[in-house]
Amino acid sequence: MPERLIDRWLPRLLTLGLTLSAPAPGRAQTDPTASMPPPPAPAAAQSMTAQQEAFAQKRLAIGTAPAQTAPGIPRLPVELFASRPELSQPHLSPDGHYLSVVMEDQQNGEHDLAIYDISAATPRLSSVLKMPHHQVPLNMVWSSPTQLVIEKGQTDGSLDRPAYMGEIITTDILGRHGRYLYGYARDRARYVGASSQQADRGWGWVVDVRHPGDGHFTMAVTEWDRRGHTDLYDVNSLDGHRRLLGGVDIDQAHFITDDQGRPVLGYGQDEHNRYRVYSWQTDHWQLLPQKQTGGLIEPLGLSPDAGRIYTLHSTGGRPLALVEQALDGGGRKVLAHHPYVDIGQIEWTARPRRPFAETLAGGKPYPYYLQPDLPEAQLYRQLTKLYPGLYVHFIDFSEDGKQLLFSLASDRQPPVYLLLNTETGKTHLLFSSQPKVDSAQMAERRSRAFMVSDGTVVEAILTLPADYRQHPLAAVLMPHGGPFGISDHWYYDADAQFLANRGYLVVQVNFRSSGGHSPAFINAGERHWGDRVQQDMIDVMRQLVAEGSVDAHRICTYGASFGGYSALMSVARAPGLFRCAIGYAGVYDLPMMYSKGDIQETSLGRSYLHQAIGDDPAVLAANSPDRLATVINVPVLLIHGKDDQRAPFAQAKAMRDALEAAGHAPQWMAVPDEGHGFYIPANNIRRLQLIEQFLAAHIGTAHSTPATDQ
Repeated sequence: MPERLIDRWLPRLLTLGLTLSAPAPGRAQTDPTASMPPPPAPAAAQSMTAQQEAFAQKRLAIGTAPAQTAPGIPRLPVELFASRPELSQPHLSPDGHYLSVVMEDQQNGEHDLAIYDISAATPRLSSVLKMPHHQVPLNMVWSSPTQLVIEKGQTDGSLDRPAYMGEIITTDILGRHGRYLYGYARDRARYVGASSQQADRGWGWVVDVRHPGDGHFTMAVTEWDRRGHTDLYDVNSLDGHRRLLGGVDIDQAHFITDDQGRPVLGYGQDEHNRYRVYSWQTDHWQLLPQKQTGGLIEPLGLSPDAGRIYTLHSTGGRPLALVEQALDGGGRKVLAHHPYVDIGQIEWTARPRRPFAETLAGGKPYPYYLQPDLPEAQLYRQLTKLYPGLYVHFIDFSEDGKQLLFSLASDRQPPVYLLLNTETGKTHLLFSSQPKVDSAQMAERRSRAFMVSDGTVVEAILTLPADYRQHPLAAVLMPHGGPFGISDHWYYDADAQFLANRGYLVVQVNFRSSGGHSPAFINAGERHWGDRVQQDMIDVMRQLVAEGSVDAHRICTYGASFGGYSALMSVARAPGLFRCAIGYAGVYDLPMMYSKGDIQETSLGRSYLHQAIGDDPAVLAANSPDRLATVINVPVLLIHGKDDQRAPFAQAKAMRDALEAAGHAPQWMAVPDEGHGFYIPANNIRRLQLIEQFLAAHIGTAHSTPATDQ
């Protein structure tokens, strides 16, 4: 590892000696209100209709809080919002002595995996595993106190999570005995013992490790010439030996194993998109009847109670509930549920793991205690009091429960990682993911609920500029990507913070097809990309205008990936509402998705397209922004990476050509050597600068008028 990278990153972990004097666990007085929900909103009028009453209840579920944005926030440098965390994904070793951390060199986009000895007061760098160019350590698990198993990923761009490569490697705490455990890679010879092994023809991924860790882990494999089937193996990470445990007839299935690595459940969707669950019966897998499993389940892990399991469960498309049930689906006990929102983040005890608190997937996270008397719940409550305004998340316990790795985050604070000794109560700061971000200078993000034109309730996240009380405001509608199962959340968002710092109200709508609001809500967006999905966002913006929060003459829309599609499509659907549109790495021609891009290259991807957008040529054309260029008569900025594989560069060129033919030539930024979203900081700085200039020209800044009259 180059010396300059060690010099840059090691000082962040040297802050370990800083003690924040957290109270010792179990010493706080019992707070009878600690497990109660936030105070309810003011009572509604007595003459409410049933629909209005349902809306009020939903609004309360993701309610608002008083604004805290301080006036006079300075204009912050673009560079602050263009950078990504250089340190991320920390994981604690089973004995609590070591910490693995992913490092990113943002100058060249390369990633490394560092292992630190944190058993002493001052952390010491034990080893660094350098990844090949464009490869990242995507998922890491400790298979023993000294051995780390790593799933490799490939970067394409910053908008999508790096893609799994189906390869698994291992290293020890000293960076020795690295071994290539599974995969097809060309660089197998880099690893000990791999050169003599035959290349695998398939995809592998880690399922779980044994507890306590003895170097063994379970691995799932789908072979290329045996699609529609997944095998489960026990693997010794020390010598690479594999032992087949059996398989299920599901492509890329998920599995649950017990602490000894024995199979328990296998589940997923088959080639006909049917959800299937298999139970292990001594020496074979048994398919469970659908009526027995009872709808969609997402197993989370085994319960300490024999023969039972924790799952997220949904029937009839209702929001996901946290459930404890028997392995065969019987004896179901609902631990937490909400009628309108999925269960979100779950907090777990040390082993044997039990859920002790949960939050809802929508709105500002607030912990609801499931078992408030557990020691971990009492500790969690103390930490939330010690760090008010920050959400506490338990990441890893050591096997003996004496060391806890946890994070703090909020709408203004990117994650900060800390280590707690649960015996002494001392908490040590490890590192901040983005130490240059001053939370006092960031904008408040607020969750609101809106009833749209067909009676559906959607959530929107509003990022408030410092002078938000002086409304009406210039606003930017910023739809998220995906769209299915993806959602905008309350936590820190760099683009939203940048735009708010420049004086804009940023509106992010969790339109139908977004995650967090039930499987039925996700499915409601299928084949409605260009109409109902867009109408959800249009309705929200019109309500903000009607209530006087937003200036009707100063609204722009800006989105990335699916959000880029939405930015152009919403302008076509609501003439006169928007004054400009920005598409970043967007899809603009739906028929092209069947011929170009990486989605259509696999049968699973083609099946997704048929389900998501349909295959009627007339419908696809009617919902493609490039086919509607004649009605997009506002200024447009298109930003795209020329190496984008998800939304290929041809998509941007098609939109540009269509706008030029319609007499509305767009402003243009095309960057070579960038994929689906820009990775290189200099390119992201240019992107944000161009967006800032474009918005200032067409909707003004803060309460100023636009520089050009549109």
